Amino acid sequence: MQILLFDIDGTLLNTGGAGQRSMELALQTMFAVTRETKGVPAAGRTDRAIVSDLFAYHDIEETPEVWEMFQETYFGHLIEVLPTLPGQTLSGVDRLLATLNERDDVALGLLTGNFQRGAQLKLGHFQLDHYFGFGGFGDHHHNRDDVARAAMQAVIENQQANVDPANVWVIGDTPFDVRCGRAIGARTVAVATGSFETDELSESQPDHLFNDFSDTDSFLDLL
Repeated sequence: MQILLFDIDGTLLNTGGAGQRSMELALQTMFAVTRETKGVPAAGRTDRAIVSDLFAYHDIEETPEVWEMFQETYFGHLIEVLPTLPGQTLSGVDRLLATLNERDDVALGLLTGNFQRGAQLKLGHFQLDHYFGFGGFGDHHHNRDDVARAAMQAVIENQQANVDPANVWVIGDTPFDVRCGRAIGARTVAVATGSFETDELSESQPDHLFNDFSDTDSFLDLL
């Protein structure tokens, strides 16, 4: 069995900035924040790390109650914002997932920095949520490598058996995806459909590198 763990933003889809916009709105709703946020990177990072940096930037005290309320506020805005922005599934993704889903020797999962509920909302908006039944998410970890370890545990639980890391593939659009794949001994596939160019991704030395997923057969040949 080949286990494929996909990143979401920049790999499967582009929301048009819905996540960032929804976080900004959540800050405005909860804390009346109007000051522009600068210098808080998002690509390849976990939502936990991003929001923690946002709180620090705007001098907001982190408490369990604040975290819970922020997430619920963020999810509410995300539901409203997603339909208003020009998002799309990325080149070749629909055909690739549909083809992989038909195979008995492949299991599809997620390895994403998104909060789990945020991941569900984004995938559901683009009608991709039914492909994925397990994964690792960015609810609790600042470090993407820790998300990869959580995803690996989810793989083991899904398969109800130990899994050879050589049969696990981590697929994403940033060097962080490649690095976290290595952290669990998985094979890595980078795709230049996000914010990193092909030459930048090549420096992270993924096992395989694609410009996009328009050539489904080339991807399938890896398995």
